[in-house]
Amino acid sequence: MKQDSDAVDVPACFISNHEGFFGSIKNFIRDFVVTEIDVNGQQVNTAAATHASQTPHCAFPLKTSANSTEWKEHYNFQVIQDTDVSADCRVDVTVPSPGSFDLSMILGQSVSEELEQFVVSLRDEKEEDEHPANKELSLGYFADKHQRANVHRAVRHRFPFLMTVTIQPEIRVREDPDYRELSQLVTEEEAEDFFRFIDAKVRDSSYTFQPDDNKEHRTAVHHFLSRRFGKLVETKSFSEEERTAITVRLRERGRPKKRTAEDRKEEEVYTAFTLRKENLETLEAISYMAAALGVLPSDFTYAGIKDKRAITYQSMVVKKVSAQRLKEKTVEFEKRGMRLSHVHSVSEPLRLGRLQGNHFDLVVRHLRPHGAGDTHPSGADTHTRLAALVKEAVENVKAKGFVNYYGPQRFGSGQTIQSDKVGLALLKEDMVNAVRLFFTPEDGNDPQSQAKRHFLQTDNAKESLALMPLSKARERLMLRALNRYGTGPDGCAQAWLSLPHSMRVFYPHAYCSRVWNEAVAHRLATLGHIARQGDLVWIQTGQNKLEDREESSTQIHVVTHQEEQEGIYSLGQVGYYYRCQETQ
Repeated sequence: MKQDSDAVDVPACFISNHEGFFGSIKNFIRDFVVTEIDVNGQQVNTAAATHASQTPHCAFPLKTSANSTEWKEHYNFQVIQDTDVSADCRVDVTVPSPGSFDLSMILGQSVSEELEQFVVSLRDEKEEDEHPANKELSLGYFADKHQRANVHRAVRHRFPFLMTVTIQPEIRVREDPDYRELSQLVTEEEAEDFFRFIDAKVRDSSYTFQPDDNKEHRTAVHHFLSRRFGKLVETKSFSEEERTAITVRLRERGRPKKRTAEDRKEEEVYTAFTLRKENLETLEAISYMAAALGVLPSDFTYAGIKDKRAITYQSMVVKKVSAQRLKEKTVEFEKRGMRLSHVHSVSEPLRLGRLQGNHFDLVVRHLRPHGAGDTHPSGADTHTRLAALVKEAVENVKAKGFVNYYGPQRFGSGQTIQSDKVGLALLKEDMVNAVRLFFTPEDGNDPQSQAKRHFLQTDNAKESLALMPLSKARERLMLRALNRYGTGPDGCAQAWLSLPHSMRVFYPHAYCSRVWNEAVAHRLATLGHIARQGDLVWIQTGQNKLEDREESSTQIHVVTHQEEQEGIYSLGQVGYYYRCQETQ
């Protein structure tokens, strides 16, 4: 196979001397089908996967299939690629970042802009010592209670100093007097963070204010919190390194006063489904579904991100939406290139990394041999030779495996700035450079490139946001945060924090993938194609299954000189271990 000329370079170090052949992939969307494999080894688009166990595992071999125009055979290879898995399969529960809700998707562009202007006017009046308590803004009329709840939560999280009031079916906003009172005792940033902490209600969580050595001032803060939130939180002062700070903890089973039994019951509803999407990014698909269902994008959970330029199948779970209500929206989703199946109720959300891997169906078109002896072959000879080349290639893979390099898509195939460069800037904590690399435009005048180019030229996030297409969720989230916090180092850090965790880690992971590619190429070039003394190998005890990492440390083995001489271990066991470690 030959890479596209505009694709990021993948090391050309292989374990076979096969001469190869030319071919093109991904000529059409349907040429690439990605199907998630659940923890039980079932493809999620099959009925057998519907009632699969949700027991988490870390990493498994996955199945890959190779399709061509002439041959379609399925072979199993031990590979793990492009699977986002958190260490030990545990994902920290965190309060969503500021700016992580796209209000334009929930309220509409015009109302969202009115709300932004309303907030600016409140800020201006506050700076001029005016009293804006009676100032209100109507967000419109919302007949559906799920949509009303969505508006309340999104506005409160984005602007914690606002109070949302329902005069059915209208929702109005005004400044929250409790926020105003607290912001006179602590900094505005602390007040905002505290109100987000209160609204998130993450179990066993806490919030700590900045150290305060003034006992009388700490007492005033304690009294305010006890008076306004005493049934929900408890406060204590803790001393550390001769500094004292107030820590707030949610009381056990603490609930906001106005939550009813019906509200609690609704929040415990989880619905699982299989999503088939075509030519859509995962985040784009979630944004569309969240807006249609009246929930937040963060209410959707998934095992991993899937390709855009492909037909993909993946499991998802949505919170606070019943199976019946989700089925009612399927026709609307199909208009957006999404199809839902296997809809059923479950008891918990899906965790990132809860999958064995992905099954790929890939069509290779325009096959032709290459080499020195194919200048003027006849049609029959070409076909015969091509058939032999493809058969030999498949047999080589079956017998020897292949070097499982991360491909161009891992780094952003065809992009001016590759994702691994953004990841390196983030790892260096150079947030400003990371933002500017992220917003580097492609050649051409498509709306997205125009918006990116405008931002780099003017540093005006607000104007760039107006130019950015609504479908570009990541770019819009970052521009909103940059507009709010500025384009300096702190503002750029907030912009990155505005992205969901699964999106942020993609860029450092891309750099890790680049390092892996270069490392394995160097390993093969310098040490050859056998397991050498000092190599680390992973010894598997079960077919197509890795033991739990907490119990598998004894299965990591260092190859000895004698084992190298006797050829006890294969190169695949060496590469398989390192790739598992990098993936996790």
